[in-house]
Amino acid sequence: ICLSANGNDNKKFKGDDKMDGAPSRVLHIRKLPGEVTETEVIALGLPFGKVTNILMLKGKNQAFLELATEEAAITMVNYYSAVTPHLRNQPIYIQYSNHKELKTDNTLNQRAQAVLQAVTAVQATNAPISGTTVSESAVTPAQSPVLRIIIDNMYYPVTLDVLHQIFSKFGAVLKIITFTKNNQFQALLQFGDPVNAQQAKQALDGQNIYNACCTLRIDFSKLVNLNVKYNNDKSRDYTRPDLPSGDGQPTLDPAIAAAFAKETSLLAVPGALSPLAIPNAAAAAAAAAAGRVGMPGVAAGSNTVLLVSNLNEEMVTPQSLFTLFGVYGDVQRVKILYNKKDSALIQMADGNQSQLAMSHLNGQKMYGKIIRVTLSKHHTVQLPREGLDDQGLTKDFGNSPLHRFKKPGSKNFQNIFPPSATLHLSNIPPSVAEEDLRTLFANTGGTVKAFKFFQRDHKMALLQMSTVEEAIQALIDLHNYNLGESHHLRVSFSKSTI
Repeated sequence: ICLSANGNDNKKFKGDDKMDGAPSRVLHIRKLPGEVTETEVIALGLPFGKVTNILMLKGKNQAFLELATEEAAITMVNYYSAVTPHLRNQPIYIQYSNHKELKTDNTLNQRAQAVLQAVTAVQATNAPISGTTVSESAVTPAQSPVLRIIIDNMYYPVTLDVLHQIFSKFGAVLKIITFTKNNQFQALLQFGDPVNAQQAKQALDGQNIYNACCTLRIDFSKLVNLNVKYNNDKSRDYTRPDLPSGDGQPTLDPAIAAAFAKETSLLAVPGALSPLAIPNAAAAAAAAAAGRVGMPGVAAGSNTVLLVSNLNEEMVTPQSLFTLFGVYGDVQRVKILYNKKDSALIQMADGNQSQLAMSHLNGQKMYGKIIRVTLSKHHTVQLPREGLDDQGLTKDFGNSPLHRFKKPGSKNFQNIFPPSATLHLSNIPPSVAEEDLRTLFANTGGTVKAFKFFQRDHKMALLQMSTVEEAIQALIDLHNYNLGESHHLRVSFSKSTI
């Protein structure tokens, strides 16, 4: 079919509204922002392979993009079905076209061809060219030393240090910045050399860090240099151990920084990449903690005490902190600071658990306030001296029957999820009905949005509150609630929705 670029192709494109046609190296792109350029559309395809043709239908906010191979097009469609592509902050839609190739009317499509040639020249030589109309963004994807990493199915925490270990196998990692965007954990990671970035992307894109979860999705960033202001658990510049930490934690000791850069760890990535295999949750947490750079003088991974700040001092109690942090590990002791009642020290059973609790609870809302969770410089939480009344601010939970992780290999290890609006309830006695549970949870001050008993047995159910904060509150109030018949309700966060 000979297509012209004047936008009067309605009849010919009718069939392209089918979402899942047969694979083709021609892709149909819809819902483009009005002012978008050929260069920006071509840049969508570049990380996946050579782009061989483009046709913009300006009037219809659509375009056709042809890649050199069907394989490249399939990779691109699969990638963008997992990660919605955006141009100029607007989501766009990509699907296979019914056309197997684009035969364009070259006189009308001259500008697009010029852009394509320029971009292809850049990709072939990898050297910047001057005097062409290509904008920077189309040129960098092929040669930026900065990767953008998105982690899917993040059932275990992935720390900056874990990323550093994995990616250092491919070359010197200079800087990493981690952040959460659209509820997804993401990172920008800068290599010393674009070639290393390319190799890391080829080897790691689509791999799992832990068995069957924490999948890496990697593409090139448009940035060619990262600007890191602080060295802490969110961002790090490995070339500058002298940077401040920015949140009151001691900065990284240069000697530790150097030792850490050399350290290889549990996440030994074999030459051929199987999942960066770590068999189970406990080991996954251990690996996450092993990569943890402790404070100067503290062996990595041994730090069991957390400092929690910005607490609501009117509401918080040792018991409420025990219950919430107990979702991620066995809390041994809690101490609300006498002179600073919006802060508390929480001692977990081991370093992996403190790591898990920190990565899942830092930044969550408890009693209306966003709490900060960091590693404390203390090694243990001191109990008050005999006969000294500290007004119930310190509590020892060492022998609590409510620890979730006492039994080695307990199923609870596999059910550790980030705080979510949906709660998993278990140990419900037969006499308790949906209505009873809805009322009970509504009494915690939130709204129950949905409820569902498990088909197999009515001992378990999913219950959805309207926000994560309400669910956190309900878990604190109702975990271990006595439902009668010696049944105590168990509440945890669920990865499912109803």
